[in-house]
Amino acid sequence: MTSDVGDQSGGDLLPGLLQRFDEALSALDAAPEFSKPARLRRVLDGAKRILLQPGGPAAIETRAQAIEAAGTFLGSDWNAPETLVPSLSVHSLGSPDADTVVIEALSDLRMLAVARGDYSHRSLSAENAHHHLTQLLAINLQRLFMAPTEAERESQGRLADLARGLLTHLADRIGYEHVIDELIDEIWRILQQRPIQTEPVKQMITQMAICQSNPAIDLGTSGQGADRLVSSLFGPTQACREDPGVAIYQERLESMDGGALQNEATGFARAMHDTGLVSPYHAALMRHVMTLGDHLLSETMGLSSTGRDCLLCYSELTRALIDQAVTPHTPQAVYGLALMLERGILYQSPVAPALWRQLSLPLSAWSRERLAIAFGEAVPPRTRLLEGVLCMLGLPLGIGQGNNPTCQSARALSMWAYNDPDYLMQMVAWAARDDEIIMHFEGQPISSMASIGGVAQSLPMDLDAVSLLVVPHLDRIYAEMGRRCIGREGDPHRWINPEFHGWWSGRGFRINVDVATGKLEALEDFLRHFYASYHPYYNGNQPLIHPQPIGIASTDSAARFIGWHAITLLRVALDPQEVMRVYFYNPNNDSGQKWGDGVEVSTAGSGERFGESSLPFEQFASRLYIFHYDPLEYGALAEVPQDSLDRVIDMVHRSWGADRIPQDQLTLNIGDPTGTEA
Repeated sequence: MTSDVGDQSGGDLLPGLLQRFDEALSALDAAPEFSKPARLRRVLDGAKRILLQPGGPAAIETRAQAIEAAGTFLGSDWNAPETLVPSLSVHSLGSPDADTVVIEALSDLRMLAVARGDYSHRSLSAENAHHHLTQLLAINLQRLFMAPTEAERESQGRLADLARGLLTHLADRIGYEHVIDELIDEIWRILQQRPIQTEPVKQMITQMAICQSNPAIDLGTSGQGADRLVSSLFGPTQACREDPGVAIYQERLESMDGGALQNEATGFARAMHDTGLVSPYHAALMRHVMTLGDHLLSETMGLSSTGRDCLLCYSELTRALIDQAVTPHTPQAVYGLALMLERGILYQSPVAPALWRQLSLPLSAWSRERLAIAFGEAVPPRTRLLEGVLCMLGLPLGIGQGNNPTCQSARALSMWAYNDPDYLMQMVAWAARDDEIIMHFEGQPISSMASIGGVAQSLPMDLDAVSLLVVPHLDRIYAEMGRRCIGREGDPHRWINPEFHGWWSGRGFRINVDVATGKLEALEDFLRHFYASYHPYYNGNQPLIHPQPIGIASTDSAARFIGWHAITLLRVALDPQEVMRVYFYNPNNDSGQKWGDGVEVSTAGSGERFGESSLPFEQFASRLYIFHYDPLEYGALAEVPQDSLDRVIDMVHRSWGADRIPQDQLTLNIGDPTGTEA
């Protein structure tokens, strides 16, 4: 589309444009699905003209439900709004392709209608829509507050104005000050989970810093507390307070004495452990002090006695890792290395040799190309991968699957990094060097290259460096294991999980859903087994030894069923308030979620370690649908109180199990007679 609205001022044009748009929308709605693409052109052209008019975004917002119902988003990524990633809006709104900009705008206005309660969406809650828009505005702050650059004008023309008009309307409806303040809260909430992928957070902090430094932007009283975030990246210490640039900072380091270097090291370490973010200046300091003794190196990483001992025992390896992995372009390697030393995993005899192998590992052409496409070519692909390995070993619960249906593979990587780090590194070596992983299923080999396809429909790119190379192989193997279970009675995870994740996955298996019908089955017996296997009061106070694969029924903030999801059970313990909680790993990029009916996942403040999520035991049990256990070690089933089981069963019936209750149990359902409806 190249046509633009003329120079006439907008208000008088809008009614006629809306009338023609409504006609085009009706025609699209009436068309059979195979002919909708031919009718879509008039809708997109009309939407573009309207969005360029004063009041245009508001008019489109009121038609959001009709726009989606007509099939505008069919066949596109925007057809599933619950999967959209806010950070990708930067590229969509900045695209020179008018269709891309318009569809993104229509989708964002649909989000706004849902967020304000004007449109009750089948798969998107108001809270999730509001959260999406807050992040979208945060990541587009520069475009929101500043005029188009010459480059934007050249590539986008009036589309640049369309994007700004859209963002202005979104911010007006949500509130500028709310966006900035909520953005700060959101950043801290995400950082408390210590994700490996920090680039989205760093982009948000950078945009916040740009707005703060622009005198033309009035943020009012909002933005309190942003300084700590901005300084963690651009000026954590006195010597780089004014963000002078890495080259100038390196010159300053050359003239510092031991005391000054000590102060710099302490300041950087404090900021890093406080936020989980590492400044490029920190990487520069680390490379500078690498040859000046173990004490300064330890201070730069903020190590405790455990980490210092590990550093002293493996001094040569640590310095080799710093030399190859730590650069101003890969600063997060500092944090990964520090936490890896703190974990003490180098004392496991295979880990140090595996890291030496990683340092000289030749990468295949496919691996090098994939890393370069995802992360650019500022540093060699091997450096980028080594940073990813250190971060994964240091932050095994910080792995995220991104916007992909690969939770099984992400969970496996996390479990191996947490429980079997040398096995993880073997997987990395096979994938990065050989372009193939071979695993065994019931004694038979499965090659990732010989398998016909995985769960993901395309190769995911929004992953950390290790996942980027390994997940496609694991995904194909996981899918092949599923294919080999075709024809078996029951859920295939009974056989897949122990073979895919590791020998420590319990061979006992329980599921509370009949696979053939989807109806709940033996729910009370299922819950008694879960209590007896994992609740300390009913399993002889036996702590969990190895992490276990668990399957949950994922629900939204309205307690509506979304889908089945793979997580890891890590431990069960009393929290600081003496509430028994389940602590688990959720392999998505944000574990702080509202699952409806009062079930809100906690990621901090209830005894969680970095990367853990938690719920009170009963609430967690209400979303559980499969678990593994050791059949020789479960406790006394009869000792579980009936009232506790009844509360859990009620929560299941009020949420994901509402339309799964067997017919013969409907009359026995406790509570509100309407409670069987979603």
